Amino acid sequence: MEVQHFHIPGLIAIQPRVFGDKRGYFFESYNQDAFHAVGLTANFVQDNQSFSVAGTLRGLHFQKNPHAQGKLVRVITGRALDVAVDIRKGSPHYGQHIAVVLDSEKQNMFYIPPGFAHGFLALEDCIFSYKCTNIYNQPSEGGLLWNDPEIAIDWGNVVKPIVSDKDAILPLLTNFESPFSF
Repeated sequence: MEVQHFHIPGLIAIQPRVFGDKRGYFFESYNQDAFHAVGLTANFVQDNQSFSVAGTLRGLHFQKNPHAQGKLVRVITGRALDVAVDIRKGSPHYGQHIAVVLDSEKQNMFYIPPGFAHGFLALEDCIFSYKCTNIYNQPSEGGLLWNDPEIAIDWGNVVKPIVSDKDAILPLLTNFESPFSF
């Protein structure tokens, strides 16, 4: 397993060893001992899966404390641009983001800890998988507007992504009071 840490602490990209032959492939999508050995000690309690057609943008979402969630994400099929935005008050990286292309052919993963807003753009039709560190709680939902100019995420050449009504009216970072501290 190869691991990439970023300038924003806590975010981790993971490339598992994939064993392939003429029959197909095999890889460990999660191994607690191996993940703990590289510093990812989160306890996962819920798995989610979604399907998105190409051009769908979901996010930027988070769960407030005490229901805050860390997420280990990957695509089962297709490709997606996955983004994490630091929303921890007092963080030297507040408002900054990291983007990772998740690709089902590579089987790569991205870990986003609590204190980050998360979203993704389906670059192709994709099945998206999330391992979460806390159970979903609807009243704890929060989010930021996906195209906030202050965050300045480069979503590529998507002119008009498919966005839910809820995601289209999320607040800008300048009008946002973060529930997280660094």
